[in-house]
Amino acid sequence: MNAKSTLTVIGLVIGAAMASGSVMAQDTPVPGHPRINEVNQRLQNQQNRIQNGVADGKINATQAAHDEKHDANIAQRESADEAKDGGHITKQQQRNLNRSENRNSKRIYKQKH
Repeated sequence: MNAKSTLTVIGLVIGAAMASGSVMAQDTPVPGHPRINEVNQRLQNQQNRIQNGVADGKINATQAAHDEKHDANIAQRESADEAKDGGHITKQQQRNLNRSENRNSKRIYKQKH
């Protein structure tokens, strides 16, 4: 990969991260909300894995944007669940979000290896 294409890939990934960041759930822990904190921490870990994969050259910009779109969808669903339940998520909602995160995590792993 030459320098110009590397910069293009990095620019696309940063742009996708910023776009999904506006949808992503908050990064700071919410006191008294362990289910929400767990989901948010997993989303942050996946964002870090995607960024590391791009930096290593194991994930291209298209794949990164696709993965970040999935993460943004999970964050949006979490926000909707919180809004329905007065700032909390139920155990079932947490299980559903974790199931989606597991699928995305496996996809990220396969792309990096």
